[in-house]
This record gives sequence, C-alpha cells and structure tokens, in this order.
Amino acid sequence: MGAAVVGPSAPAVAASSGAAPGGPGTHATWEPADKHGFGTAIGTGTHSPVWFTLRQGGLSEVFYPDLGTPALRSLHFVVTDARTGTASTAVPTTTRQADSRSLRYTQVSTSAGHWRLTTQYVTDAARASVVVSLRLDSLDRRTYSVFAVADPALGDDGDDDSARVGGGSLTAYDSSSALALEASGGFSARTAGYAGTRSDGALDLADGRLDSAYATAGKGDVAVTGRLHVDGRSRRTATLALGFGATRSAALAVAGRSLAQGFAAAATAYDRGWHAYLSGLSGVPAAASSLRNEYLTSVMVLAASEDKEHPGAFVASPTAPWAWGLGIKGLSQPSEAYHLVWSRDLYQIATALLAAGDKAAAGRALDFLLSTQQKSDGSFPQNSRVDGTPEWGGLQLDEIGLPLVLAWQLGRTDARTMAKVKAAADFLLSYKDKDTGLAAPWSPQERWENQAGYSPATIAAEVAGLVCAADLARRAGDTADADRWMATAKSWQAALAGWTVTTTGPYSSQAYFLRLTKDGKPDAGTTYNVGDGGPTLDQRAVVDPSFLDVVRLGLVSASDPVVQNTVKVVDDRLAVSTPYGLLWHRFTGDGYGETRTGGPWTITKPRTGTTSGRAWPIFAGERGEYELLAGDPKRAAQRLRTMADTANDGGLIAEQVWDGRAPSGTGGRRTGEGTTSATPLVWSHAQFVRLAVSLQAGTPVERPSVVSCTFLQQGC
Repeated sequence: MGAAVVGPSAPAVAASSGAAPGGPGTHATWEPADKHGFGTAIGTGTHSPVWFTLRQGGLSEVFYPDLGTPALRSLHFVVTDARTGTASTAVPTTTRQADSRSLRYTQVSTSAGHWRLTTQYVTDAARASVVVSLRLDSLDRRTYSVFAVADPALGDDGDDDSARVGGGSLTAYDSSSALALEASGGFSARTAGYAGTRSDGALDLADGRLDSAYATAGKGDVAVTGRLHVDGRSRRTATLALGFGATRSAALAVAGRSLAQGFAAAATAYDRGWHAYLSGLSGVPAAASSLRNEYLTSVMVLAASEDKEHPGAFVASPTAPWAWGLGIKGLSQPSEAYHLVWSRDLYQIATALLAAGDKAAAGRALDFLLSTQQKSDGSFPQNSRVDGTPEWGGLQLDEIGLPLVLAWQLGRTDARTMAKVKAAADFLLSYKDKDTGLAAPWSPQERWENQAGYSPATIAAEVAGLVCAADLARRAGDTADADRWMATAKSWQAALAGWTVTTTGPYSSQAYFLRLTKDGKPDAGTTYNVGDGGPTLDQRAVVDPSFLDVVRLGLVSASDPVVQNTVKVVDDRLAVSTPYGLLWHRFTGDGYGETRTGGPWTITKPRTGTTSGRAWPIFAGERGEYELLAGDPKRAAQRLRTMADTANDGGLIAEQVWDGRAPSGTGGRRTGEGTTSATPLVWSHAQFVRLAVSLQAGTPVERPSVVSCTFLQQGC
C-alpha cells in the first residue's frame, strides 16, 4: 500500500496551541498480555533496536532501545462519522501473518456495512521505527475520518512523559528518549493531552469530532492524537512511521526517513531478513509438515526474543501480564518481570534453537549465561536484565545445572568455558543454605519460583548438569574434577526417590513422585502453602507434571513403575480436557492465574480459591517428549497438534489457556484458548519447536546422551 495522495479537498490543518489541562493524567498501566502479534527486523544488529506487539486493539507495547524497555503503551485508530456524531475504536476482528515466513502482520477491523480498516505492521530494518500501512474502505459510500491515538510510555514509565505537536508531527519525550509519529500528508488535526482526562483525544472523539487542539502536555501520562488524510472514498490509504531516538530531533529524523522510504520498501527489507534467516536453518521437520506455519512462527518468535544490544539475552515474553502490568505499589518496575532473562527459560529457548538448526544463537545464549549473567561465585541470578544486571534475589539450583547441560550440548571445552563450568559445578557441590543448613540438591526455589525443597525437576537439572560438566572436564583433561562431580551426581540420583517419592500419599496405594518435599521425607505429612495465592496442603497431596524432567534428562527410565504411576496420578489430579486435547495444570492448588470473574492475578497473601492457575501448553510438549521415550510416537504427535491448536489467530501460544472453570465459557473465553497470561510465552514456542524436531528424530533431542548412558545405559 503506498502513501496517501492528499488532493485539493483535504481538510485544512487545524492549529494547535497552548498547554493541555488535566495533568498529570491517570496512572499509566500496560496493555493486557494476550498479544496477537510480535515482531522485529531480524539480523540487523543495533540498526533497528525496536520490537512491536499487537493486541486486538492494534499496536500495543513497542520496545526501545532494548527488549527490556517498553517505550509505547499503544497506538490505536478511531474511525468517526462527524455527520452522525459517532466514533468507533477500530478493534480488529482478525490478525494474521501477511507472510508465513515473516513476522509481518495484517489486522482487519470492520464496522458491518459501514467501513473496513486494514493495517499492516513492520519495523524498519535500517532504523528504530515501526512502519504502518493503513487503508480505510467505506462500505456505505459515507465519508469517514480516521484518528491515530498514541499513548507513550518512554523509558518503561508512562507517568513522566511530555508531549508536543507541531510541524505535522506528534512527539513525546522524557529525560532519556523520545518518539515521533508522522503520517503521509501529515495530520489535518492534532492535539496533545493527558490520558483519561478531558484533554485526552480518545475521549474527546466520543462525539465524532476532535474539539481539542493543544500544543503541549506534560509531565504525566500523556497522549497524542492526529487525524489522517483518509476518508474511505477518494483518499483511502496512508502510511505512518513511529520513530524513536535519544532526543525529539533524533526521533523526528528517524520517523521522517522511514516515512520517506515508504511501507512497501520497509516491508520488502523486513521480509527479506526473515526469509534469509529461515533459509539458513534446518527446515520444517517432516513430522511437522502439516503444522508448517505454526512451526515457522514459533522459530521466528524465538529468534525475535533476543535483545540486539546484548546478544544471547532472550527474554521470557514481550508482555506484562496481570500484576506486572498494573503498576502495583511495591514493584520497582511493573513491566519488568517477563522482560527479564531467566537462565531456565534461556536454556529452553537455546535448546529449541539448536534443534531448529540455529547453533549460533544457542552459542550466544551460552555466552550470555557464562560471560554476562553468571556471578563470581559460580551461581546464576534468579533472573537479570538484558544487560546481565541481577534483578530478583532468589536462588534456583536448576538454573545452575541447566547451563552446564547446554555447554555439553554445544560441545564447549575451551578454557574460558571450562572455567565457568567449574565454578558452577563447584557451587552446586558446596552449596548450603545459611538459614536451614540444608545442602544441595535441596534448593531455595524450584522451577515455579515459590517454594524451597527437594524437587524432582530441580534435582534432575542438577544431576544432569554435573554429569555433563564431568564429561566436558574429562574431555579437557581434568579427571579430578570430573570424578568429583560424577560421584556427587550418582549419589544424588540414587537418593532421588528417597527424597521425593511417597508411598503414603492420598492419591494412590502405589508410590508416586511429589512436586517437592520440604524436608526430604516424602512419607511425612509436612504441610506448606503452595504459593501464588494457593492453599496450604500436605506435601503428599501436591503433584506436578514437571517430575517428567527426571525421565527426559535421563535419570530414570520411562518404563519405571513409579514414573508410570505418577503419570496416572498427574492425569487424575491435573489434566484438563479441551477441544484440542489434554492439557495440564502446574501443580495441585496452583493460584497463579485470573480470578473466577476474569480479574487479574495480583500479588497477595495465600487466599484459597481467589485466583486459579489454568492449564499450560508447555506440559503437552513435555508429555510428548516423555511419550517418545515410552514408545508412543502417535500420541506424542497428538500433543504437538494440541499445542498448535491453542495458538491464537496471530500464531502465538500463551502461557496458560482456559480450563473449563469460571470464567471459561463467558465473554469469548473458550476452553483451550489463551487467557490474558503472557502471550507469547517464549518457552511455549520453544517447547513446540523442540517436540517437532524430536518427533522427527524419534527421541527427545534435548536429552543429554551422557546422562542416559550413565544411569540407564541408553544412548551410549
């Protein structure tokens, strides 16, 4: 779509003057986390340090200058009919990829019988901007107007911005950065105001007319509004460029250059980058040929989740779900949580990229882990910013073991890597909690970050990490360290059942794995609060599908009777039937999810039943990997299909899906479809890719053969 041509009948530009009233506006929050699109130019280094997300309302958070820093809350469009005094926010009815081999999206909004608005989004591969193609078609021959409404949130903070209009542009800035919105033909009317007040252009348009024309607003939660030169009849198309820079002048220059280039050229360069990237990979596995688009989208989501200034730093999600997006007092940066880098998530992402054929990206992930994120004592922080700065203060021992597995998978035995591997392995051997006196493999936090104890999944990562470290050390000629680490790994594997398998639990007369034990005594009725707003339960009554890590990582056979019985227990207690197949909850009593009325999860003291964790698609992938090892590839293939079917119209897979409990079935909340949890959860896409490649290989490609050889005499 080309730029709009403004003819003689274009409305005159309304002058803007004076300061907007109503400051500082409402307290800024972030858009809900259920995104339908996520994109960035690939392979451009730092030339295009910008990422966009899409919701059904249009453009949502845009990130600049890194993937940990949102700079815009939203850009949406309002279609008005001045004759009837009506206005409608153009909420797209569909989102789709315009090219299956690119993260370029088309959104279509339709007001039945009246108008249709079509928008496309890319980023400029040569500079920090989002470029938008817009087309308005009048379906009833009436003349309409389209207004662009932008809500800045520069520097991860929407409460301290200032805005200015003039010279045909809409701009916003704070002390560290700026944005500029420009449109082909300029804006025929424009205003700056404060969000949620009478100077907010979106509210002013309720009667179909923009009466405000303010030149400045700030500091506060500001918004800028401009009318495009389109009417749906003689003038149907427009191009917008949203540019970013350190200053207003820099942002204006970026937006101007992107606009001058035009959407078609930007889209061609954007697509070309993604095409080249995918062409350099292994291709779609034959086992996933019927899910080609879903596979390619997942691979691209993984690649797009890497920060460009800090290679190897892949974030958990470009979203801010629930409490993390509401600006709750006490959170240092409400958006930060999912924009951080977790060693565990990074391991999942790196192994998936490695499986897909992007060994270089997996190597960058390991380099980030070892050279940027790892602490001087050999441990890894609970999470970090994209620059490696530790953020949350927890310690999770699986996050120390998993980087060692990744180093083994990449075959890294160089001296620099081995020094880092040694530091991490020695940390595991020497760790002792200062408060309880308990030593590893007891962990201060397990996989779900809200409990201390002996966790099967965490112990599996620790043991696998030590075995992999020992093998690397032996290859590098360090037999002394190899022997120490291997001896500890074997002793922990031998003690695994004694720490985590109960024979007196309420769910079966046979032994089964628990989520964790607080004390290493699985037959004791020790109670604990399960976390995240869930109840307090006997540890023998809490199970978790994550125990399957002991099988996937090679510590225990898939045919082990305790494993098989635990699979049955987990299915009885945690499985959810959806139209797409079975999915699973995280653990018994999980409270990490929306309320029963659809409200957001909030950070709270334990309140049984107030919030409920729903079903997680990643467990379908993990179950599929187990089923491959159990000799059931047909069922494993069904799990891949289930994961694909949970994706939304933009191809994105959520952290959680509705599970049949309230409010499922109301307000469009269909069982098996994504909640307002983090969408995309990059881990979900990593699990999908890895299962697809594993199906083709006939076995989980992540499984370190040195571990299964050590304990099961498999893969030797």
